[in-house]
Amino acid sequence: MSDFKERIAAELTAARNRSTAYTDAEDDLLVTQHSPLMSPLVWDLAHVGNYEELWVLREVGGIAPLRPEIDDLYDAFKHPRADRPSLPILGPAEARRYVEGVRGRVLDVLDTVDLHDPDPLRRYGFVFGLVIQHEHQHDETMLATLQLSGRPGLVRDGDLPPGGSGRARGPDEVFVPAGPFMMGTDTQPWAYDNERPAHRLDLPGYWIDRLPVGNRAYADFVEDGGYDDPRWWSPDGLRWLRRTRASAPLFWTREGGTWWRTRFGRTEPVPMDEPVQHVCWYEADAYARWAGRRLPTEAEWEKACGWDTGAGRSRTYPWGDDPPGPGMANLGHRAARPAPLGAFPLGASPCGAEQMIGDVWEWTGSWFLPHPGFRSFPYREYSEVFFGARYRVLRGGSWASDPAVVRTTFRNWDRPARRQIFAGFRCARSASPEQSPGHSPGHPPGSARRSPDRPPGRSAGSAGSAGSAGRG
Repeated sequence: MSDFKERIAAELTAARNRSTAYTDAEDDLLVTQHSPLMSPLVWDLAHVGNYEELWVLREVGGIAPLRPEIDDLYDAFKHPRADRPSLPILGPAEARRYVEGVRGRVLDVLDTVDLHDPDPLRRYGFVFGLVIQHEHQHDETMLATLQLSGRPGLVRDGDLPPGGSGRARGPDEVFVPAGPFMMGTDTQPWAYDNERPAHRLDLPGYWIDRLPVGNRAYADFVEDGGYDDPRWWSPDGLRWLRRTRASAPLFWTREGGTWWRTRFGRTEPVPMDEPVQHVCWYEADAYARWAGRRLPTEAEWEKACGWDTGAGRSRTYPWGDDPPGPGMANLGHRAARPAPLGAFPLGASPCGAEQMIGDVWEWTGSWFLPHPGFRSFPYREYSEVFFGARYRVLRGGSWASDPAVVRTTFRNWDRPARRQIFAGFRCARSASPEQSPGHSPGHPPGSARRSPDRPPGRSAGSAGSAGSAGRG
């Protein structure tokens, strides 16, 4: 177990190194609210320290509160993000001292805690997994804030992880045959309550895109008048469209016949071979309708990502149970952008779907709802208060997600109007009874041949009848 404690300490350090890197800036950048959707960066920094203090020091270590007077200031449920700049929060220097003081005591608790203790917070180091994943999630939020700031030079670009050479070839879609699978988990020690319990689902057969939708395909939708045609938009999507007057993904502009994007303060041509990102659920849903498809349900996404029919079990990752290695996925801010489509054939899932982990979060057609038999742990406000027809589920993680946070069962959620997150999507469609893998993979009866990052041929009838997947 000493080796496991060393691993936990290393994971705590890795998360803190990210937080430190993203807040190593001028004080005015840290205290400014760059969007009403986001907190000031200095709030996020002190919040992760306060979260550690509450759960590791007080709940597990039994240590008296260090700064009880700030608890309310960093309670995310008491103060909406738009109101946080007006709070008497800690300044940058004081916030750094506070989180350093908490972390030193956290490591002391780690040295003494019994990870075999049957208490669910202690067993297998769950409480440490809780704070590690929480900090990495805030690190990704910090990156979104830095993108919204529009200031150049704040975020390192880096190099993409090694992948396949050139554009991987293969079918446009992969077939997932009808049958049962186990959704969720009972075995992942650091899984959140909303991933539990594992339960059997029986799904009909369906087709799912082998790769996420690319920028070239999405540009085709835009240039075909996709944002001007109400046929492709749900009623709520139309209201969002008219309110925002959106005409392309967030951070895209058109000039001189070229699409450009602003990425962490740098303007560059949109790379057409990357997955599209910074689109909201309404945009993803409209594209899918236009393309004669739909968004996959959450269950369809999870089965395509990790279910190994031959072994009769779910994998931790699409490629197996080993952590992400070279050539598997684009995670952990190796580079501040998605990798090209088809870059990671070694990371394919059992059904042949690629890039389901990393690059971009993927919107699904499902609302965020509890698994059957769900029980809140360790607090209702992590998952339970968000259940219902308000938040759509996203899966898979992005280039900004740390490997400690992603797995085939991990569930993310957000309001369907959100575009600042590093989100894209892939499409799916139901299989007719006669369709099977024997019908020319990727080109089943009735579909047109297409390049892997372009939409299929469409007719008004087929596209108009495709809707969202509904609740998963």
